[in-house]
Amino acid sequence: MNKYIMISTTFNNKEEANKIIELLLNERLVGCCQLIDTISSGHWEGKIIHNNEYLLQMKSKKELYPEIEKVILDNHSYDVPQIIAYDIAVGYSEYLNWIEEETK
Repeated sequence: MNKYIMISTTFNNKEEANKIIELLLNERLVGCCQLIDTISSGHWEGKIIHNNEYLLQMKSKKELYPEIEKVILDNHSYDVPQIIAYDIAVGYSEYLNWIEEETK
């Protein structure tokens, strides 16, 4: 079983994203975050939408996912935020060790 994951979520507000980043890092739930300016397109409430958003990617341990999801849901302004976790199948062992050391 894979031990490490990458989680992604999106925001329409950079300040909200930064608040959640600080919460997750302070709680040592994630080892690293990257915030990327992007455009999201999709179906929402019967329409096709195109929005400027911020994509947040986080690296952590799979066992911490429930806590990470809770922090995001408790602090996110979207009704249905994207919160998706991907298994890290393989990775540089030193980097994976770093995730292990930097998370609780």
